[in-house]
Amino acid sequence: MSRITTPFGYTSTAAEVLAGVDLTGRRAVVTGGASGIGVETVRALAGAGAEVTLTARDKVVGERVAAGIIDSTGNSHVYVAPLELADRESVRAFAANWDGPLHILINNAGVMAEPLNRTPEGWEHQFATNHLGHFGLALGLYDALAAAGGARIVSVSSSAHLWSDIHFDDIHFENRPYDEWAAYGQSKTANILFAVEAAKRWASAGITANAVMPGGIRTALQRHLAAETLQQWDDFPWKTPEQGASTSALLAGSPLLDGVTGLYFEDNNEALPNVQGENTGVAPYALDPESATRLWELSERLV
Repeated sequence: MSRITTPFGYTSTAAEVLAGVDLTGRRAVVTGGASGIGVETVRALAGAGAEVTLTARDKVVGERVAAGIIDSTGNSHVYVAPLELADRESVRAFAANWDGPLHILINNAGVMAEPLNRTPEGWEHQFATNHLGHFGLALGLYDALAAAGGARIVSVSSSAHLWSDIHFDDIHFENRPYDEWAAYGQSKTANILFAVEAAKRWASAGITANAVMPGGIRTALQRHLAAETLQQWDDFPWKTPEQGASTSALLAGSPLLDGVTGLYFEDNNEALPNVQGENTGVAPYALDPESATRLWELSERLV
């Protein structure tokens, strides 16, 4: 199958990829929609006419962001719901409270390179938040996604997936030394494998699922990094939040991607295979169907 490309690229913004697209009547959920690229993802979807619910750990902050998006887009159908992805009860409550069909689910929220932290279950916190929380949310919202007819899931990953495969023998760093970047990379690989398996399992319900690499964007995601580390990255070709949100918006709403599923995109195009030593493209282990099935089955047992 030939590589999927679009007219958009590295510098495209979320508004540009959805220009002329009418999402009126579509309902979307964007996790972590109150900060970083989540804000611009919500803004682009709302600007195209969608009804959007953004999730936030702090509902007050979320409501302030939603008000700004309503003002800038003129779309009053922007709502806020509390969600803590590392808390299974919070995830279950969100899914249980959802009513009606859901056309777009963007698993956007995440934490990066934080010191070792564990959930009450003993799960490593980055894996619990970035993967298990979103996995549980998608399962809880499956009926709503299936009811929509042609629903789309976007799983926000990262080029950091190149730093670690899934260590099935010790996912939660119980027996190996903790490394915050390896933990982050593992969780981002999990985000891709989720899309691969969801694409297979849920195709009969008309649900598509893809993973995206948004690019490097200076946001609160870097809050755990030391100042000297950030200084070393000063020359990195950073994207703006509007540019960083573009690939998520494209996969969520553009008719150019109708029926596309189970793939990994970066800079608004299907990623090429990674070349060893480079920080672009997709690692073969992140698209491995056997690993995807194994991770899904493990995740089901956990959540």
